[in-house]
Amino acid sequence: MKLVRVALGVAMVLTVLAIVLGYLGALHPAADSLAVGRGIAAAALIVLAALGLGAGLMRWIALGSLVVAVTAGGPVALAYVWQGPPGTLSLYQKNMFFRNAELLGLEADIRAMAPVALTLQEVSRPNKALLEALRDMLPHQLHCPDQGRGSAVATSLVPVPGAEVCAPGLAAMQVMRDDKTLWIVSVHLYWPWPYRQADHTAALLPVLEGLEGPVVMGGDFNMVRWAWSVRALADAARVRPVGATAGTFARFSPWLWLPIDHVFAPRGGRVSPRGAFGSDHLGLVAQLEL
Repeated sequence: MKLVRVALGVAMVLTVLAIVLGYLGALHPAADSLAVGRGIAAAALIVLAALGLGAGLMRWIALGSLVVAVTAGGPVALAYVWQGPPGTLSLYQKNMFFRNAELLGLEADIRAMAPVALTLQEVSRPNKALLEALRDMLPHQLHCPDQGRGSAVATSLVPVPGAEVCAPGLAAMQVMRDDKTLWIVSVHLYWPWPYRQADHTAALLPVLEGLEGPVVMGGDFNMVRWAWSVRALADAARVRPVGATAGTFARFSPWLWLPIDHVFAPRGGRVSPRGAFGSDHLGLVAQLEL
């Protein structure tokens, strides 16, 4: 029994350490990678704390672990269920996958949703055919190439002349809506540590900070929205998450869908998933509150 208590105590300490380190993404990008598993770690810690109490483990260790689990896991759980306010501007977000073979199906779904704005990632040369096909309903378009897998924005709103920005993994267009300006931004963030997501985030922060006026942003962030990198980009753009997060990426496992595609707006909004349509990412349709 003593060995069981020791094992539970060690497991709780290690899990608490992993959760705490996951909040330190601003200090080291490895911590942001730990943030991906925050919800799972919090759930595991609740189970460990309950087992620890049942095994007669020191009460303060078990109760302290339970507090950490609820504090860390509560916001993650809320992110999966909380839908924001009804929005007034519709946006379709999609990582197309650079070898997409179902462009006709994706085009039909976009037309059925009839968004005012469209944000795309992995716009390869073949995928540009989708933009051309949609030009009748979304005539104002900006494609920013990035090593053959660029980002793009398309909209029916009238653009502000000369107000376009291209950066690695980013396309931004300023438009007019109800006599006010609005930036529409498409983001494709690099993969997290040990890849170069932290450097990419640092490069995009001044770009987003430099966009004057309201911003709406959709993209494949390759990271959960409670991680430091995504929160830093949202803060720079002065936006908040739209709707409840959901698993959108299933390349690694058919039963583990990672929530790494997000939409942001000044006052949030609501979002619902769409089909894959030839991609390894689901699409998102958002109603944005400005």
